[in-house]
Amino acid sequence: MLNVLIYAMIYLGSALMVYNIYGFIRFVQRAQHNRDWGRGRAVLYIPVALLVMFLLGYLAVGIFGKPDLIISGILFGGSVFVFFMFNLLQGITDRIQAYGQTEAKLMAAEASSKAKTEFLSSVSHEMRTPMNAIIGLDEIALKDGHIDDQTRERLEKIGVSARHMMDLINNVLDMNDIESGQIALRREPFSMRELLALIGLLVGTQCREKGLTYRQEAADDLEDEYVGDGLRLKQVLLGILDNAVKFTPAPGTVTFRAEQIVTGEKTRELRFTVSDTGIGMDAAFLPRLFDSFAQEDASSTNRYGGSGLSMALAKRIMDLMGGAIEVQSQKGRGSTFTVTVPLGRVEAKAPEADEPDFSCLHGRRVLIAEDIDLNAEILADLLELEEIDSERARNGQEALDLFSKNPPGYYDAILMDLRMPVMDGLDATRAIRALDRPDARQIPIAALTANALEEDVQHSLEAGMNVHLSKPADSELLYTTLAKLIAKPE
Repeated sequence: MLNVLIYAMIYLGSALMVYNIYGFIRFVQRAQHNRDWGRGRAVLYIPVALLVMFLLGYLAVGIFGKPDLIISGILFGGSVFVFFMFNLLQGITDRIQAYGQTEAKLMAAEASSKAKTEFLSSVSHEMRTPMNAIIGLDEIALKDGHIDDQTRERLEKIGVSARHMMDLINNVLDMNDIESGQIALRREPFSMRELLALIGLLVGTQCREKGLTYRQEAADDLEDEYVGDGLRLKQVLLGILDNAVKFTPAPGTVTFRAEQIVTGEKTRELRFTVSDTGIGMDAAFLPRLFDSFAQEDASSTNRYGGSGLSMALAKRIMDLMGGAIEVQSQKGRGSTFTVTVPLGRVEAKAPEADEPDFSCLHGRRVLIAEDIDLNAEILADLLELEEIDSERARNGQEALDLFSKNPPGYYDAILMDLRMPVMDGLDATRAIRALDRPDARQIPIAALTANALEEDVQHSLEAGMNVHLSKPADSELLYTTLAKLIAKPE
């Protein structure tokens, strides 16, 4: 009976050792598959060779030797020990491999995010460059007092269409900023009266041109001013109203109502309702309405237009503001959107800011750093309208050279493009700020560029620029910015 136990342990140990050898061979094959070992490949087979020698020893003892219980126990224990050690090694290797795959996926995701940001920045720049020419030339043409009414009307329609195109570009960039967590909400007093007046002007004009009836109502308890991000709120409301106009055939009605529904000590909750008599939506589509690029019917999109981004963007902005959007709709009978948003109470009415005095810009000299001839020409014409002299550099190096060779105070400000050959605007700004002359750190430098992502703004400020303006250049914003930067008290 004892002999049976002894030989059973020896042959079971031998069988286990065969299994261990097979496992190590598979392990070596996997290691070779995952990595090119080159000449070091032979090292992987050393454990296999040792285990084969152990197996031959087990068989020699079992066939030719006279093993006792102690020897058979050692041999069997050795096989068990190798088995557990092999599984431990296998587990450690699997974890290392899994960690490496996770790290690789993370690096791939980061690379993909970076590539997407760079792609959006590049596309934005390329699209904004021709839009800058269209809007700039349109503004200059409209300032000509000798054009006839029909030409003025056509120019105004060109401007509206161009700005609509810019809205689509901005929506894409805003979605990218929100998804990457780079968007920051403002919290400052804004005029609700002016916001509603602007909405009424824009949407009312759209409705009249399309043959729709537009009704706008404001509750009596609505306050003149609130604290929050008025620009983002306006963006949300105009996006919803634009869709209401777009998907309402004539003759139809679009109604917009604003009211205050909750009054707290420091906060107010407002409700905005947009209803229309348009084509409506199926109930099955409503849960997907706020998804990016969601469109119920491709044929309707081709007929009425739309990118499928405005509702997704509105929902994300409302989430950031702590608000909500609800929708009710029936196919063929219209839709009703309800926006609720918390806003702050204005503690004390801030003094109204004086109208910017652009006459303080007359006779000033501005250096324009711009590599595209048409953009530089438009910018120079806009500055000339306010009697501002300008000189042009075709790249950052030329801007640096012109600033360096002229005496301190020769230029009152610099308008700096970011993407230019030879030296870009960021490097040129750093080089100017580093010059050893009294005006190098004081001269206002404004980025005027088609690079409009949030990180582009951050890069401009970090390089030493005072402000970041996006193309197309809005003439009033350009004059106001220059007046704030370079106007000197009498």
